[in-house]
Amino acid sequence: MIKIAITGGIGSGKSVVSQLLKIFSYPVYDADSRAKELMNTSEVIKNRLISLLGDAAYQGGMLDRSYVASVVFSDPLLLQKMNAVVHPQVRSDFRSWCSRQNSRMVFLESAILFESGFEAEVDRVWLVWAPDRLRIERAMKRDNSTAELVERRMKAQWPEKEKIDRADAVIQNDDRHSLIEQVQQLLSALSDNTK
Repeated sequence: MIKIAITGGIGSGKSVVSQLLKIFSYPVYDADSRAKELMNTSEVIKNRLISLLGDAAYQGGMLDRSYVASVVFSDPLLLQKMNAVVHPQVRSDFRSWCSRQNSRMVFLESAILFESGFEAEVDRVWLVWAPDRLRIERAMKRDNSTAELVERRMKAQWPEKEKIDRADAVIQNDDRHSLIEQVQQLLSALSDNTK
């Protein structure tokens, strides 16, 4: 089984690429969504996050995402501590998910692949890249957010240059290149190499 990560900064279009892969019938594990689910369902994570962030981190048993974001995205050390609680649980969940798949190729979508050390779980990394201006516009529209909040989240992620240097392939999502063609070419190249 070949494990391929789809990563990229906020608003780059990772989810669009993941949707294409699902249309092509490939299994995709969405690490960010699963992390959110686990933060609401795992008692281990809940207890540790309450210890770290206080009772205000949860309202009615559910993670108060806006409160948590307002606290951790302005404190890099606190964000690091929160990630140290969540990432090991997500990594374990991903391994379990992989063991249940019967596809030759599986995909892991993760915004913070490198920051979380998840790159060690995969064989290849595909980075989805878009210009900052487009990323900010997309994230503002998607999250009903302000440019300032989006930029703060962007700064909490690794610089694009570092991600590009570590990626095996870069998918350009700049509204000038066809995503479908790029994904098909990458899939075709993988199929050719694994025959």
